[in-house]
Amino acid sequence: MPVGRIEYLHLGPMLFSEFLLATGHEKLCAFIRDFKIGDDLPVPLHDKLSGLLLSYIVVGGMPESVAAFAKSKSYRDCDFIKNSLLATYKDDFSKYGKKVNLQHILTVYEALPKLVGRKVKYVNISRDIRSSDLSQALRMLALARVCYLVHHASCNGIPLGAEMDASTFKPLLLDVGLLLSACGLSMADIPSAEALMLVNSGQICEQFVGQHLLYRQPLHKHPELHYWLREKPSSNAEVDYVINCGPRIIPVEVKAGKTGNLRSLHQFTIEKDIHFAVKISSERPSLVKAAGRMPDGRAYESLILNLPFYLVEKLDDTNADFLANSIVFKEAGHAGK
Repeated sequence: MPVGRIEYLHLGPMLFSEFLLATGHEKLCAFIRDFKIGDDLPVPLHDKLSGLLLSYIVVGGMPESVAAFAKSKSYRDCDFIKNSLLATYKDDFSKYGKKVNLQHILTVYEALPKLVGRKVKYVNISRDIRSSDLSQALRMLALARVCYLVHHASCNGIPLGAEMDASTFKPLLLDVGLLLSACGLSMADIPSAEALMLVNSGQICEQFVGQHLLYRQPLHKHPELHYWLREKPSSNAEVDYVINCGPRIIPVEVKAGKTGNLRSLHQFTIEKDIHFAVKISSERPSLVKAAGRMPDGRAYESLILNLPFYLVEKLDDTNADFLANSIVFKEAGHAGK
């Protein structure tokens, strides 16, 4: 390689704001770009963005699929393109045959949709293929960018990757629209946005948030994303994603439905002694103080930022600084954390 003469940019699927721009919703794209936590967000606007979010999840962020939807507004055209992409990936695997068994790659590839957002256990992929062979096939797919492996990290400080556990990870597929098609679903199979969010116990939501967090960094940086897992008898805990905004570590929990507690999130804030966390859900944005006690008696007190899915792109340094200096945050008594 001609060292110093090549620049690398890491491109992922189109973001939701880019989807809005491509489909003629320039004003909504500008609204998301300029939105600050604490700004008013009327219910009709929230409903409009939530409806367009449903369209994005079905269409996905692959440029050809988005281009087809922008032109015809036909989900059927998008389904044709996405299924063609999935089939093409499958046909392309034969080029790796000299490095890894083709059947192993196909086995892992076909299992990927049900593995998204879940800790990989090779026995759940195949009981007839050795774990080492499945591991090699999975890592080949990750190198080909067909999927991405989100590794567990201890999250005691930055960089988060310094305490990464290479053997504990959960995969994301390349794109949420491809995931939906790989699950055999189309718009006709989905009665409502809420039903879509609950597909496969919320895997669709975790995929959507994960791919946006992966590519929230400058394009010259290699995409990196981690999560936190604690496995103890009768005391398991998992935070869907952990990111950093500058020196600040931020746990991010994804909630597909309208119910569910934040026990793991509070567990993380206690163990890491941090007092700010993010919940991504279908709710309108809000900033609230949360305080209470865990079942073991330990107290927690933190500030929870509730963000709707369509505003996940707002998790950047600017907003982190805004939150750190907000009146609510100072009132919580943790302005320096």
